[in-house]
Amino acid sequence: MKGLTVSLVTISLILSVLIGLSLYRGGLTGAPSDKKAGAKDGAEKGKPHIGLSMDTLKEARWMRDRDIFVAKVKELGGEVEVLSAGSDDMTQIRNVTSLITNKVDVMVIVPHDGAAMGKGVDEAHKAGIPVIAYDRMITNCDLDLYMSFDNVKVGEAQAKYLVDHLATPGKGRIVRIYGAPTDNNAKLFKEGQDNVLKPYIDKGDIKVVHENWATDWKPDKAKDIMNAAITNNGKEIDGVLASNDGTAGGAIQALKESGMAGKVLVTGQDAELSACQRIVEGSQAMTIYKPLERMASRAAETAMAMAQGKPILAKSSVPNGKKDVPSVLIETTSVDKNNMVDTVIQDKFHVFEEVYRNIPEGERPRKP
Repeated sequence: MKGLTVSLVTISLILSVLIGLSLYRGGLTGAPSDKKAGAKDGAEKGKPHIGLSMDTLKEARWMRDRDIFVAKVKELGGEVEVLSAGSDDMTQIRNVTSLITNKVDVMVIVPHDGAAMGKGVDEAHKAGIPVIAYDRMITNCDLDLYMSFDNVKVGEAQAKYLVDHLATPGKGRIVRIYGAPTDNNAKLFKEGQDNVLKPYIDKGDIKVVHENWATDWKPDKAKDIMNAAITNNGKEIDGVLASNDGTAGGAIQALKESGMAGKVLVTGQDAELSACQRIVEGSQAMTIYKPLERMASRAAETAMAMAQGKPILAKSSVPNGKKDVPSVLIETTSVDKNNMVDTVIQDKFHVFEEVYRNIPEGERPRKP
């Protein structure tokens, strides 16, 4: 097996930093891989074998990522083995072990728990398999590459939209619904939200009347959080800073049952179809559009390049507790009813007729 050394080369280009990554198949120290005899490089097999370990496929967003990734790898001449863990850490570790046993050339992991999956990265490296963390960071390990969105900026965008669009901009009583406490991204979203909210909270202009974490991003957990907020505060709530569309949906269900839907500003993220429908109908204010096709396709291309021993370029790095991980971060966009057509629809992320199916034709915007 070829042993390629890792090099991190910083190149100043205008105002960008390019980190050149010559990744090799097995550990990051330059030591020979201990991958079992009989395993061959993807290039030698002729058909790279990519392992995709997913936290869950219960949300439409993750099914879309999977489908785009698999289709792109196949288009590039590879094959993908997909295993979903159903949001269970032990199951995901077993899935990673299975992919190692099946001698995948590269492992792409969407971790349920970023800290727990460090063990999976270590085991993959022992077998000479490089690992890409997809959309969620894997912490405290010698991770090869991180591909995601700038999640601190996502949180900032959510909070800025809420602050700017409250009935009285910059003032109000809000509920904060965070994501899964096991998901490092949820903490990054909160960090970004805090960056924006802190000055308003310190001045007393914005008051957080209730906050909690939604286990595994479950909508029913978000509904419970929202119900608790309503029980304690009645209708004296101006906004809900929900960290994704699933938790937004749970919160909105609670608001509907209390006759408050459409009267309270609710944020979201992921531009799920149901959320886009709620936005144009008026019960949800905004979402964050993540161009999943761009990221999933880029991840597929990167995994295939790694399987063939090609160098990978990353423009950023993100700390994971052990190292600054070379990272590819994709830009996102805030979406509300005013730019829905120019973003989500224009990019063919969703179909116009599906998003506006409950809006009378005479009240719909012009179709692109």
